Amino acid sequence: MTASLPTIITFAIYLFIMLFLGWLGYKATNTLSDYILGGRRLGSVITALSAGASDMSGWLLMGLPGLVYLSGLSGAWIAIGLVIGAWLNWRFVAARLRAYTEKCGNALTLPDYFTNRFKDKTNILRIVTALAILIFFTLYCASGVVAGARLFENMFGMSYQTALWVGALATISYVFIGGFLAVSWTDAVQASLMITALIVTPLMVIYSNGGFAQSAEILQTQHQLASHLNLIDKLTLIQIISLLAWGLGYFGQPHILVRFMAAKSIAVLPAARRISIAWMIFCLAGTVSIGVFGAVYFASVASPSALLQANSEMIFIELTKFLFNPWIAGLLLAAILAAVMSTLSCQLLVSSSALTEDIYRTFIRKNASQRELVWIGRLMVLAVALIAIKLAWNPESQVLKMVSYAWAGFGAAFGPIIVFSLLWSRVTRNGAIAGIVVGAATVIIWKQFGGWFGLYEIIPGFIFSSLAIIIVSCLDRAPAREIKQTFDEVQEEISRA
Repeated sequence: MTASLPTIITFAIYLFIMLFLGWLGYKATNTLSDYILGGRRLGSVITALSAGASDMSGWLLMGLPGLVYLSGLSGAWIAIGLVIGAWLNWRFVAARLRAYTEKCGNALTLPDYFTNRFKDKTNILRIVTALAILIFFTLYCASGVVAGARLFENMFGMSYQTALWVGALATISYVFIGGFLAVSWTDAVQASLMITALIVTPLMVIYSNGGFAQSAEILQTQHQLASHLNLIDKLTLIQIISLLAWGLGYFGQPHILVRFMAAKSIAVLPAARRISIAWMIFCLAGTVSIGVFGAVYFASVASPSALLQANSEMIFIELTKFLFNPWIAGLLLAAILAAVMSTLSCQLLVSSSALTEDIYRTFIRKNASQRELVWIGRLMVLAVALIAIKLAWNPESQVLKMVSYAWAGFGAAFGPIIVFSLLWSRVTRNGAIAGIVVGAATVIIWKQFGGWFGLYEIIPGFIFSSLAIIIVSCLDRAPAREIKQTFDEVQEEISRA
């Protein structure tokens, strides 16, 4: 069933607004710093909403609701772990990273930060970091392309491959034009749209089910839904730990960390933290509610479509089309595109930044002009997007599985070294390299061999990476006095904030 004309018109208006914001970003972009970090001038509200929107990709409105639709509240352990991890990231990483990157040569990217933090004149650390970013971000970008393709496929009756190109081009266009400012401004709009959809939709579903009490009664009495209210149904302790461990990933996600780096100052971050965590709790509660009460709706009120039976990740799309006026449905379905575009755009930009700042300018054209670097950054956006489209070409691709792999890769490769570099003065360059390599390799090996013990690969990856950092740093020569002095300056600045 393709979307109606009112839905398509509403959807098109939303896309036009995003492209207009991209054009405004283009007008305000003059240097590579503008293109990559927006000139470090984001306030608390934009920092908070752009961090949340870039974090919550298509899996928020497709992958997680689909999991809860099938398994019930047991899938909510992911949400619990994410809230805990996000709060810890904001509390212990955000301000320190903002201060440290400015003191470390005004670092614009994570490879830039690591290179300057550890005074690596060989650029080995820069190369290792950039490669890890490119490996896992192409997979992460592919998950966003898949989510966008599912939306366009369902709304317009396109073939999957055609929808793949249309969805990708919708995002590429404004990232290519406007860079970081366009991404951040559109993220704020998209975050507002996402939270609206995730509050309105579950309330409408509950109303359509006859109210909360009626929904709860159906969940308790219908055999096929009896386990949906059980938080630990059929889950082992290892499975619960694996779901909670999603929270570990926050410490190493470049597209989230770059939001901290772009804040106007560390003074805006406490307010940004409160806004971001509140936004996140509302969104995740809405996502879980859609999965649980959507199961009630399609068990007692309406019959699930063939599309939903084949792919549970279509639950939000199907509920929207069943429950809402076509004009409102167009706006709510745009929330999926908002989730996809907000994360995919930031991922494309971070990947482009790694190629432009850490490869092109460092090794190919050291004296490149700012205008040249901005255009190279735009071309790199296209290059990474094409690779992501290729990875997403299989119609059987599932959003949550792809996100899970990339999330673990970043969390294990960068999470430990980000934390250690900000909190431990003794960590060394060789310790950093060992941590990144061991963390990334552990995730890849663990995943390729099917995951021993049913344990999510981020857990062994994070542990082994941390051990590698500690052991190699302790065996290595102590960092230079200059490095220790910068570390102490950052700690003093944080203590005064």
